[in-house]
Amino acid sequence: MTKSSAPFTKAADLALAARHEIISMTSAAKASHVASALSVVDILSVLYSGAANISPNNLDAADRDIVILSKGHSASALYSVLALQGFFPHEWLAKYCENDAPLGGHVTFKGVPGVELSTGSLGHGLPYGLGIAMSRKKSGAKGRVFVVMSDGECDEGTTWESAMIANHHELDNLVVIVDRNKIQSLTFTEDTLKLEPFADKWVAFGWQAETVPGHDYELLAKSISMQSGPKCIIADTTKGKGVNFMENSVLWHYRPPTPDDVTKAFEQLSENY
Repeated sequence: MTKSSAPFTKAADLALAARHEIISMTSAAKASHVASALSVVDILSVLYSGAANISPNNLDAADRDIVILSKGHSASALYSVLALQGFFPHEWLAKYCENDAPLGGHVTFKGVPGVELSTGSLGHGLPYGLGIAMSRKKSGAKGRVFVVMSDGECDEGTTWESAMIANHHELDNLVVIVDRNKIQSLTFTEDTLKLEPFADKWVAFGWQAETVPGHDYELLAKSISMQSGPKCIIADTTKGKGVNFMENSVLWHYRPPTPDDVTKAFEQLSENY
């Protein structure tokens, strides 16, 4: 396991450390969504290692960037990244999902530094982020708004209502990053409700759209850095990335890792990263 004092400056180091935390947390808590967290953690690691202007030192700054994890069931990924970057005590991770502990099973805003919005009911993150982006555009305030969504979440009508509004107001401070891991809930996204041609839909709504490898730190950072108008980055990811027995498996949307699973997963991370 990569060891470093916060903050991590390299997304790859942050993501590897966070993967260990995610697997440990979900196993100890007997919690779901480990595979969903493993697919999105590279995106969050790029944002929180420097691609977004957000740190424990500027949480009250009016011009800081805003990061909203709309796919709130991947809370273990966000909590791990925030703790490793020093937003709150690392010890909180050990109490994930415990009664009266600060870190709930879905992303929790109350009392958790660095979290902008409680999420988990899909389809709410983008409308909320849209409102912040509109307010900043109107007032002339700097800073961008990043909304990290699941692909299954794009079944929600609020996604496309927000997309139309963002285009109408020419919000060049709003970025959507879709964790395109192609699995939702009980089956594959294309079997639930077809999204393809996915990028073309965003373009038709007036957005700049780009599909990038979702586990390539450099290409993600490059895509985040370039924007004209509202932008959607479709991050092509693998659910359960980094642990082969979890990858592309519907089972691991809900199943928590056993102690044996944790041991095997850590061995794979040591071999492959």
